[in-house]
Amino acid sequence: MWRTNETFTNPQPEDRMSPLDTTLPQERIAPLATGGYHIALRVEFAFPAFEHNSLPGEWVRAYTQGGYMLDDPITRWVYENTGIVRWSALDYPDPRGILDMARDHGLPFGAAASVRAEDDQGIRSYASLARTDREFTDAELDTLLGLLTELHETTVQPCQLTDAELETLQHLAAGLIMKEIAYRLGISESAVKQRLSSAKSKLSARTTTQAVMQATQLGWLR
Repeated sequence: MWRTNETFTNPQPEDRMSPLDTTLPQERIAPLATGGYHIALRVEFAFPAFEHNSLPGEWVRAYTQGGYMLDDPITRWVYENTGIVRWSALDYPDPRGILDMARDHGLPFGAAASVRAEDDQGIRSYASLARTDREFTDAELDTLLGLLTELHETTVQPCQLTDAELETLQHLAAGLIMKEIAYRLGISESAVKQRLSSAKSKLSARTTTQAVMQATQLGWLR
């Protein structure tokens, strides 16, 4: 639940920000989550519309290389619950000792938070937040949950894609293959590939499938 390269972003030693990560109130979160944090907003089909990861790079690399995500009790909690909970209060199995390993990497205290959209229960936002010195207080937990809820409800990303890129993604979403899209639009296959490449770059998507998913989630495709 520390966001690994199993999804569409690649962890780096520095803060990892998506191109959509321009409005995150880091000045309100960082003083509370002093050990770093990972926030994923409006997640659908495992891909967030927006995310930020400031957890220590050494830990993220170890987590990624170990393939811990599916066994992580934090991951299970945020997908099965809403609200906020301290890591120390998680009542989930941790067969691989992931929380102990996080402690060994200087992250002994933390909290997991999760909220869901009232109008679409399939879309959620979640966060894993760490401290290095002590447990989060109840007041801090309330503040962090409030911030996550606010971000979840207000994250609306204006369309960054051109009409041509959207049109191409729309045909791809409808199940057309490259040759069919080119014929339908009256352009070459290389032009179709160029449009898709541009759309993937703008969305930070690794594949055209992820680009379609993200554009759909953002409401850019019909």
